[in-house]
Formats: sequence, C-alpha cells, structure tokens
Amino acid sequence: MAGLLKISRRSLTLIRRYSTPLVYSDEVRTAKNDNKPIVALESTIITHGMPYPKNLETALEVENIIRKQGAVPATIAILKGQLTIGLTRTQLEYLAQAKDVIKASRRDLAMVVAGKQDGATTVAGTIISAELADIPVFVTGGIGMYFLMNI
Repeated sequence: MAGLLKISRRSLTLIRRYSTPLVYSDEVRTAKNDNKPIVALESTIITHGMPYPKNLETALEVENIIRKQGAVPATIAILKGQLTIGLTRTQLEYLAQAKDVIKASRRDLAMVVAGKQDGATTVAGTIISAELADIPVFVTGGIGMYFLMNI
C-alpha cells in the first residue's frame, strides 16, 4: 500500500487541489467529527463481483459486521461524478442493480469524476480515495476470498 501511495503523491496533490470536494454520508461525516473509527470498503465487488441480489445482501452484511465491531463503514464509489465516501442504503441498492458502472481503478478516478459518471472503486481506487478522505483503514473482500479459496 505504501508503494502505491508513494507513486501517487503527485496525483493526490493535484486531485485535492483541483477536484470537487468529497461527498460524505451523514454517518461517515458524524464519525469523522466524533473521531470514531472508520473502515473504507471498495464498491467493485458490488457492481462487478456478484449478481443481484447477492451483491446487495453481501454489501449490507459486511457493513453491519463493521458496525457491530464499533466502527463505521465507508463504502466508496463515484456517483454522477462525485467521489462519495460512505453510501446510503439507497445508493447501495442503486449500485447493486446499475448497468454501465465503470470499474474505477487509480488511473480511472479523474476520468470518471470529470465525465460525471458512475464508478465502482477497485482496491487501488479505494486506497487512493481513502487517503483523500483521511481514512487509514481499508478492507476488501475479493482478495481475501481468493486467498482463502486457494489455501
């Protein structure tokens, strides 16, 4: 992760300087104000990893597991060009059924934002977004599930 962020420091600086502000869910904004732990989550597993409705059920289950552990989940996606940190249930439901959502890796973030498109963040896209949002903890399902299946 450090190497990925080191390569992208200049990009992060430019994004911070020239992009529109991040959009935070009420839950994440409150957690940031109250200095509560926040866990960033990728959204590609919702749009490209599983079929509906299993994708939505899984996303909601993972968020609830994080809440039960005392942290606040922050699923990250780009919605109509807005880098959104923490999704509402309505936004999760939208992504779970949406078509033509771009799989947004690090290299795609600026294009999706500039094009005012919808994008689901990959591991790399989520790491960059979490860094922009000052969220130091990130969890992903895809890599972990792949790893567990190959033990």
